[in-house]
Amino acid sequence: MEKAKIAFINLLCYGNIKRDEKFLEVNFVRYFWTFFWAFLLVEMLTYVVSSMTGSAFNFQLGAILGVIVTILVYVISALIPNEPAQKH
Repeated sequence: MEKAKIAFINLLCYGNIKRDEKFLEVNFVRYFWTFFWAFLLVEMLTYVVSSMTGSAFNFQLGAILGVIVTILVYVISALIPNEPAQKH
């Protein structure tokens, strides 16, 4: 049952099935910290902008934007190629 859970999580998170638990642990931590910092920075940005404009701070808006920014970071990092650039 545990291996089925790991395979399902790998399929959802990474688009492939790897049965290496260390791989799952390392990537989960990487994605968790990306979400944590994106969420925190967007919440701070939302607070500062709302203070500068004189409106009330909206935590829900910051949370939604934090999730959107996290997804954008994941998509952009998946689109950037890992191959080294050729010498010019």
